[in-house]
Amino acid sequence: MLPSRHTAELDEHGYTLLPVFAAADFLAELRATIARLYELEGENAGSEFRLEPGCLRLANLLDKGNVFPRVVAAPELLALVAHVIGPDFKLSSLNCRTALPGCAPQPLHADMGGVADKRGAWVCNIIWMLDAYTPDNGPVRVVPGSHRWGRLPASELPDLRASHPAEIAVTAPAGSVVVMNAHTWHGGLDNRTQGHRTALHAFYCRRDKPQQQYQKKLLRPAAQAALSPELRDLLALDDSQNDELANCDIPRSGFLPERPRAF
Repeated sequence: MLPSRHTAELDEHGYTLLPVFAAADFLAELRATIARLYELEGENAGSEFRLEPGCLRLANLLDKGNVFPRVVAAPELLALVAHVIGPDFKLSSLNCRTALPGCAPQPLHADMGGVADKRGAWVCNIIWMLDAYTPDNGPVRVVPGSHRWGRLPASELPDLRASHPAEIAVTAPAGSVVVMNAHTWHGGLDNRTQGHRTALHAFYCRRDKPQQQYQKKLLRPAAQAALSPELRDLLALDDSQNDELANCDIPRSGFLPERPRAF
């Protein structure tokens, strides 16, 4: 059971930090798996979704390692997801992002370019810090409370890469986790170091919204067959409504350019 301050922080600020949430052996396994996948996929890494200049990306990670179900189904974190978007949710995507030296700041954005609707929030993102987030290596910046404003950054900011007067940088040791109401304005800062900064993004959405990455299409049949009933439900693999939503014409990213979907 996590302290109640985490739900209070999600309500007030739109995010909460869980320092050193991942055990050392689990963190080491995640790092080793990600390094292997980057080497294996090479220039095609992340191509299932979209590429981002100045970064390395991986997508569709539940198809690529037995370690990843533990990332998306951690009970303590799913309880916080339910607090943000309600109990009726599904996994939207599991990606990896590595900010390379010299990586420019991301534009401030809300995930899927969305604001809360009449039912409330409908997106929640969990950032697993595989490396320490320092002030200089491209940590996430957040504008606290912006999840309650009901508008997107572009409605008032001429330069989405510039600093917002209310933003803060979230720094923490490797193995820490940030749970975020993903309507909160946020973005990665520039990496001013000579090292890489890597994180996993476990992204969830409400059941009545489309997944960022249509899991049923992306996961190989063998990978789907190996999943437990609970994980099949979390990925909405047997959900006919999710199949219909897969072709909904709404943004899948808050800042990366759209491209035609192959489903």
